[in-house]
Amino acid sequence: METPKIPAPKDEGEREVLERLIAIRDQLQLRKLDRTTYVRTQDVMILYDQTVEQVKILNEIRAGKETEENQVDRVVDSCFQLLSLFFMTIGRNNEAPAAYALTSTIKRLLDHLTEANLFSAQDLESMSQTLKHLSEIVHNSASNKPAPFLETLIAQRIDRCRASLSTLQKRIEDIAEPLRPTADKLVSILRQMAVINTKSKFTPSEILKREAELQEISEMRKDGQFVDADGNVLKGSEGVSQLVDRCLEYTKIVLERNGQFPDKWKPIYDVLVSIRNELDKLSLTQAWSLRETDLYDYQRQLDRIDESRVNGNWVDDQGRPAELYVQRTLLYLIRRSYGYIYHLMISSEPVSEALLPIYNQLQTLKRCLVEVKNSGGVSSVRELYPYSMKLHSIDNMRVDGKFMVGDDIPEGQGSVAELLAECFDLNYELRVAAETAAEEKETSDS
Repeated sequence: METPKIPAPKDEGEREVLERLIAIRDQLQLRKLDRTTYVRTQDVMILYDQTVEQVKILNEIRAGKETEENQVDRVVDSCFQLLSLFFMTIGRNNEAPAAYALTSTIKRLLDHLTEANLFSAQDLESMSQTLKHLSEIVHNSASNKPAPFLETLIAQRIDRCRASLSTLQKRIEDIAEPLRPTADKLVSILRQMAVINTKSKFTPSEILKREAELQEISEMRKDGQFVDADGNVLKGSEGVSQLVDRCLEYTKIVLERNGQFPDKWKPIYDVLVSIRNELDKLSLTQAWSLRETDLYDYQRQLDRIDESRVNGNWVDDQGRPAELYVQRTLLYLIRRSYGYIYHLMISSEPVSEALLPIYNQLQTLKRCLVEVKNSGGVSSVRELYPYSMKLHSIDNMRVDGKFMVGDDIPEGQGSVAELLAECFDLNYELRVAAETAAEEKETSDS
């Protein structure tokens, strides 16, 4: 699990903490793999409390000493990463521990966007909103601050992410307003070409179509610069112009390669394509198939491949760096996968996986009822019977107002109850509208 570069702890006390943390991490891994039962809140909280206790001991051992990162720090990170995803799985998304994994992913994404110097205002806006939400969670955590050091750590991570985000936002502000749509269009085209380049079947015509779009944008320049109606060079023109040239250069490289990837880099490429494709499938079936803890293995695989770079690039057995085409392709796949993980995390509902089957059914019912309402309602109350029966069957599952699973009361009761109430309200509105229409018809007929 740990890389050989990370040294073992020298202090005897730290070694003991390491052993106990490894045992906790192993239990979390086993629980993650167990699909026979849903994850129970009490099971997660026991392991969370044990981890917090070990970190407190570790902090006491290190108090007043200068320490270098060792294997204990890596295992602590693994434990909190897993616990963070478990908090999402049990529906406690709005508590500080749940923010840990998301801040890790955001930091990775921001680092990659900075390195690639390729991003849009939309990319940054989403992460800005997420960081704002995470900051509110940390400051108003429902966990009653049993581990203030963890909340301080997450707050520091959020601050670091905001600092990176601010640097990237400044780059966008350095582009004149009229030129920003063009910059965003170029980012979109380059990403589309990266997708085409990594498809199982390469289609040159799709690249040529993007090349034509790029030529149109390139022809908008005058003497290599983007100018306004009065012929003045627009702010940020040089950077956007460089991006146009970068896109056109990439087009040529991709067409030359014709979908062929060098054999010596194929093993890493195949792993990354597989991760990207699996995460893509999860993003389509998330509501029904995703357990948030599944994301841990994907994230760790990506971290290991990403961290295996030397001075920003991968090197072969002879120490030779990968060529530009290989580097860009692999970096795209890593960034795309981190992007999928980010979106899967922020799409996680604050509902325990034990209640997700009910919650998902209600989501589907709500969508159907909204669609019926938007298409003009129903012609008779009888058409609403299937919806009414389903809603009442779900409502009847409650015991003393709670949805129970065995003797447990899973997290997310409020979210499920609110969604059920919304469905009942929609059903009622449609019924009243149908009855009113029927009465009006009877009156007009008589």
